[in-house]
Amino acid sequence: MRKFLLVLLLIVVLVAGGLTWFVTRKPASPFDNVAAAQAPSEQLLQQGEYVARLGDCVACHSTPKSAPFSGGLEMGTPLGSIFTTNITPDKETGIGNYTLADFDRAVRHGVARDGQRLYPAMPYPSYVKMNDDDIRALYAYFMNRVEPVHQASKPSDIKWPLNMRWPLALWNAVFTEPGTYQPKTAGDERWNRGAYLVQGPGHCGSCHTPRAITMAEKALDESSPLYLSGALLDGWYAPSLRADPNTGLGRWSEEDIYAFLKNGRNEHGVVFGSMADAFNNSTQFMSDDDLRAISHYLKSLPGDPARDGTPWQYVEAAANSAAVPAGQQNPGAQTFIAKCSFCHGIDGRGKAPWIPPLAGSTSSLAKENASQINVTLNGSGRVVASGIPDAYRMPPFRQQLSDQQVADVLTFVRSSWGNHGGPVVADDVKALRAHTDPASSSPIVLQMR
Repeated sequence: MRKFLLVLLLIVVLVAGGLTWFVTRKPASPFDNVAAAQAPSEQLLQQGEYVARLGDCVACHSTPKSAPFSGGLEMGTPLGSIFTTNITPDKETGIGNYTLADFDRAVRHGVARDGQRLYPAMPYPSYVKMNDDDIRALYAYFMNRVEPVHQASKPSDIKWPLNMRWPLALWNAVFTEPGTYQPKTAGDERWNRGAYLVQGPGHCGSCHTPRAITMAEKALDESSPLYLSGALLDGWYAPSLRADPNTGLGRWSEEDIYAFLKNGRNEHGVVFGSMADAFNNSTQFMSDDDLRAISHYLKSLPGDPARDGTPWQYVEAAANSAAVPAGQQNPGAQTFIAKCSFCHGIDGRGKAPWIPPLAGSTSSLAKENASQINVTLNGSGRVVASGIPDAYRMPPFRQQLSDQQVADVLTFVRSSWGNHGGPVVADDVKALRAHTDPASSSPIVLQMR
């Protein structure tokens, strides 16, 4: 018996030691023995600037009141709020003391210089697919072209023991896939470039792929039909980017996708919510070749008829119901005529490409109603294309409409013109009203130089 207990104790010690080593080790980096260039070339710096645009680093690591990349943006999670960190080259509060290998580990593996694990709100499960050249260029840009800002990062408000970071090493081992993007022989050069941009620096799956109870993305590439199939995140519903005709891009052509990413609008819709930030600082600055590669890749992703349902068709009679005598109207129709019809049209068709249609819009057909509630309560941030702010900004109605009025008007919209998104109840509006704020009229638009 004593011998058995000694053996058991030895096994426990070995397992504990192995676990401790595993959760505290720093992942290897191909740059571990590489010294950073003292004077990076202008070409490398321009490439790094472009990669920063591809990754839209500024959208998360800045706020309307802070300096670029100095952090402080609050991000809600089921466990509590976390705040983005200062990634300027300040040596005390930023990443100024990071080597190229340290930077690589943070970006592609979610491990800070001191060994602390980063929460996967930092999209390293996607960034791990970035190639070495892009990482090297991005590091050169941050260290040489970003102004250092002395601003300490805010601690999260996640309570102990859930705020312990070492279990994230185990999470990473189970829910992330190692290795940079490898071209697929089934796709041509344009398809593979689009796949790299979407899966890697663009980290589109971070918002548009549903997550499991573990908060891991349910898929990381096109091998699963769940990849980019739509997800609810932080008060917004990021729609499917697959060929779903109702809740995705099934009715969009490659040219439509290109126009949306390039101009922030097309005949189907206008960027709003989190996508407005992505457009303002990222997609509009991408090259035409890269935007067309993304469009080509996304159009290759099949939809799911079982999930998406019968394709939407416009129903004229539903539009006319809003024009009946006032005494016969339901409250939602009355509010729509008073508050919405001037811009979006009594027929719900909008005035594309400047004012989006509500008839057949993804947000009117999706079962998730968060985006429509959010944008109705809080409006949309300004779309800034080529340095010019949009003149047709969606205004906030949280001060003008009660929870019940918002629920009524959205129920009307979601059941008119052939829309079948389902009704909205006042409690849904109340919950989002309490946890969201009006969109800022001063968008973050970073001038790189």
